[in-house]
Amino acid sequence: MRRDRGGEGGRARSRVPLRRSLLGRLLGVSALVAACSVAATAWLAVQTTSGAIKQEQGQNLTADARIYDTLLGYAARHPTWDGVDATVRELAEQSGRRVALTTQSRQPLADSATAATVPALPPEASAVVDPLSVDTVLAARSTEVRGTAADRIDPRAVGPFLLPAAERAALRRTADRQAVCLNRVGIAADVVVGPSGRPRVQMVGNDPERALGTRCDPADLDAPTRTEKKALTALNDLADACLKRQERGKVRLNRDLSWGEGVAVPVPGPLPAPRPAPEPSDAREAAPAPAVEPPREFTGEDDRAIASCVGTARSEQLSSYVASPALLFIGDEGGATVPGFDLSPANTAKIAGAAALVLALTVGASVLAGARLVRPLHALTGAAQRMRDGEEHASVPVSGDDEIGRLAAAFNDMSAHRARLEEQRKAMVSDVAHELRTPLSNIRGWLEAAQDGLADPDPAFVSSLLEEAVQLQHIIDDLQDLAAADAGVLRLHPEPVRVGELLSQVAAAHQARAETAGVTLTVEAGAGTATTLPADPVRLRQAVGNLVSNAVRHTPAGGRVTLRAYGEEAGRLSEGAGEVVIEVADTGTGIPAGDLPYIFDRFWRAEKSRSRRTGGSGLGLAIVRKLAEAHGGTVSTTSTEGEGSTFTLRLPAGGPDGMTTVS
Repeated sequence: MRRDRGGEGGRARSRVPLRRSLLGRLLGVSALVAACSVAATAWLAVQTTSGAIKQEQGQNLTADARIYDTLLGYAARHPTWDGVDATVRELAEQSGRRVALTTQSRQPLADSATAATVPALPPEASAVVDPLSVDTVLAARSTEVRGTAADRIDPRAVGPFLLPAAERAALRRTADRQAVCLNRVGIAADVVVGPSGRPRVQMVGNDPERALGTRCDPADLDAPTRTEKKALTALNDLADACLKRQERGKVRLNRDLSWGEGVAVPVPGPLPAPRPAPEPSDAREAAPAPAVEPPREFTGEDDRAIASCVGTARSEQLSSYVASPALLFIGDEGGATVPGFDLSPANTAKIAGAAALVLALTVGASVLAGARLVRPLHALTGAAQRMRDGEEHASVPVSGDDEIGRLAAAFNDMSAHRARLEEQRKAMVSDVAHELRTPLSNIRGWLEAAQDGLADPDPAFVSSLLEEAVQLQHIIDDLQDLAAADAGVLRLHPEPVRVGELLSQVAAAHQARAETAGVTLTVEAGAGTATTLPADPVRLRQAVGNLVSNAVRHTPAGGRVTLRAYGEEAGRLSEGAGEVVIEVADTGTGIPAGDLPYIFDRFWRAEKSRSRRTGGSGLGLAIVRKLAEAHGGTVSTTSTEGEGSTFTLRLPAGGPDGMTTVS
């Protein structure tokens, strides 16, 4: 097999001569097709490029206006820009462009750029998103434009005029009744809801005064609600304060922010002359009415001043209800895109003629070249279908040394490799069962002992069962963690662990199984058992438990399994100072010298029958090695056939430098 791989590697390194390669045979055909296509498309591109650029610019402006309007609506309805990221990403996905928002000091708020290195923003912003000062040029291009160009405040910014649910419901019921009434008398009408939640009745047609002669005049909807009165009063006060600074009189604003005649105010002056005492019947008219100044008439200058103050008052009132101004940047996400455009009939005819010529040449050349190429591909297809139908090893003949021949050789190698993987897959169930059997057997043994009255279900007993259940869960996770360990990213939860307590816990967990097998399981006290080691207690207990389980399994009745640990104070360290050594020694059958290099390989077993009576799946020792490496340590074994084995786990006393941990 190694010679085959070496030969295949040699063929891969050698280059196929151009005259024999698939590339060489297709090169001549491609040259003819390319020459025709380039000649046909070059002059068409010159004629259509300028028109395409103009149309693309128009499309980009429309898309920019739509993006601006959407973000403007967001700012009008939210007091801050928090949560705008989703809207920005959606707009970027719809338009295929990069959309970014920053504060006026260019602090980022949201950016749709997904590259690892985000490109710098251009020096000039595309627009300023400010619902209190709308860009009328972009707003005019939006299909959702509202209001007039003279009103720079976005009508979606309603602030305190936003109606609560109760007022909305009451107005909606009134509007629905008005619409039904108008429809009954033959006037088509619909209910339209404004940004503040206020409904209004909109009549279809250009004569809205038709409803005045009916009994269902919708004018009663114009009365302001309690919320609107409160907001309108506050707005009126702000506008009056502005007018007062200009030494102008007060103004009364209507619900639609229009104004009419001035406010009538009392006129200071001397009291009127006293009148004769009235008769009792005229007592109600005895008190003279105070003198008032009649409502003043507004001049054009007054109207301009009032409009300015109302706009200033609205901006001041809404400033706390809308998002602060932000800079909008719109650009290309990943380079220029191909513009879409409609061709004229003349250009369409030219393209159709050139395409027909190129198609004819391509079809003729493809028929000639494809006839010789598809035959070996048909053979590969048939072999793949046979493999799909269950043949363990489907191969195809290798007819040459060109690309198709090498593809056939690679397919044969893949087929053989698939057969080997299938054998491993069939063994996977038993491999997993081995790792699950040990903790389940311990839990079952303790529960049966409690059922038979041999063990007292005290808190220590329950704690032991809980630890075994946790270890069982971790073993299941380790089947996935083996792949992470191979990549060097096995995650640990390190904490200070007393080695003696850990060995006692492992021995207690396997005591019942050892007694059943007639094996003496002991922990040898030593100076190392008092050592505190930074490690993951669950992972380390799993590693030592796998070694103990393996030792008990291969030790005959009457034998002994001993757990011991050594620290620096014991004077039995290995060459690398600062290690904690944990040994699991048994007096079992031992391991043949020829098998020692393979015992930590995944799925390897010396007893090839993989009997449950003689061993597990061969996964336990592989997990021990991966867990030891994850802790920065090593595991090794010495064995004498017929006398026993000693497995040695060496771990750095201070914890490994490169441990992949979770805090």
